[in-house]
Amino acid sequence: MQNNNAKVKGEQKETNKKDEKDLKIEELENQNKRVLADYRNLENRAGQERGEWILKANKQLLLNILPVLDTLIQASKHSGNESLTLSLQQFAGILEKEGVRKIETLGKNFDPNLMEGIQTIEGEDGKVIEELRTGYMLYDKVLRPAQVSVGKGK
Repeated sequence: MQNNNAKVKGEQKETNKKDEKDLKIEELENQNKRVLADYRNLENRAGQERGEWILKANKQLLLNILPVLDTLIQASKHSGNESLTLSLQQFAGILEKEGVRKIETLGKNFDPNLMEGIQTIEGEDGKVIEELRTGYMLYDKVLRPAQVSVGKGK
């Protein structure tokens, strides 16, 4: 009988040890999954922050370039220089590839999200009559609002 009791106790100890090992394995597996999820989240955040930083740097560079572009466009209008016009077309193509596009304003309803109303002049009420400075979008965000003259009616 004592032998059976010892045998049962030995089996219980083995079962308890096995259960403890199984619990420890499960705990370590769960910990491993959490660490992996934390690492993936960190990678995603770092990638997102890197993308935002690059976009911010590009935006600042473009904001510094746009006044030069404005000057070249004005020079092209007044000089009639074909080479300058071709260069501006190339420049516009590069900007477009980088996600920059002009904000279309003439004849459109005034939109304060995309435009700055500089003055009101005679013309159709609420419509953009004249563009004073071209506005640009960088992807889906306003890079620089267009400056416009808005009609105030006749």
